[in-house]
Amino acid sequence: ILHRGAGAYICGEETALMNSFEGLRANPRLKPPFPAQSGVYGLPTTINNVTSIASAVHILRKGADWFAGMGTEDSRGFHHVQLSGPFNTPGVFEVPMGISYREVIFELGGGPRLPAKAFIPGGSSCPLFPFTDAYLDLPMEYAAVAKAGSMLGTGGLILIPEDKCMVDAMYNVVRFYAHESCGKCTPCREGVGHWLPRMYQKLLAGLGEPGDLELIEDVSHNIRGRSFCVLADACIMPVQASIQHFRHEYEHLIHHGRSLYPAQNRWAA
Repeated sequence: ILHRGAGAYICGEETALMNSFEGLRANPRLKPPFPAQSGVYGLPTTINNVTSIASAVHILRKGADWFAGMGTEDSRGFHHVQLSGPFNTPGVFEVPMGISYREVIFELGGGPRLPAKAFIPGGSSCPLFPFTDAYLDLPMEYAAVAKAGSMLGTGGLILIPEDKCMVDAMYNVVRFYAHESCGKCTPCREGVGHWLPRMYQKLLAGLGEPGDLELIEDVSHNIRGRSFCVLADACIMPVQASIQHFRHEYEHLIHHGRSLYPAQNRWAA
């Protein structure tokens, strides 16, 4: 049976998806029990993502040995990557695990259409990487990407142009998660839905003060790992990575009231 979902981002959390399927509000459920024990209508339920289902089709046709013959010892098979941002040839590609991000970006994506300074390797919820050789040459493997500080995620590879204010880019991420939060738990409802958007709005309006960056870091630290589901973490991880790698852009905005990139000062009062 194919059931068309409502499309809310929170339904990426499997128990919220089950609630939506049952016609309920798409709030995540308390676990345990896990879906395999008690899922849709209280019945044992297995939930897989699109990549797993796409892989299963080929495995059934060609066998497990064929699938395991691709990739690396750490990460077998293939992965799907979706290239978005200023690529010359954006799109969705099926690639063998272990391929480098350099190959994906320059060979499949045709390279950046604009100079890039960072890329998100696995979708908006993943910590970003600077656009440097050390990260471009990373193999697309679970352990290698995790050791470097991010995740494979959904494979949504997003380029961030060199002239894009990183604070503005992260505000775009923050307000997306603020909008998609179901509001069930306090860390996500108040932290992601209220405090973080207001802090970013303040900075981008040129009203930043000493201590504001530390406040964002403190709020982020107190949200991460403390929410009912992982949606809050999905917001916090790219924020923390942006501060780690591009702290100077935050500090410049706070100290000067304007971005390093004049074209990005659209929020200035």
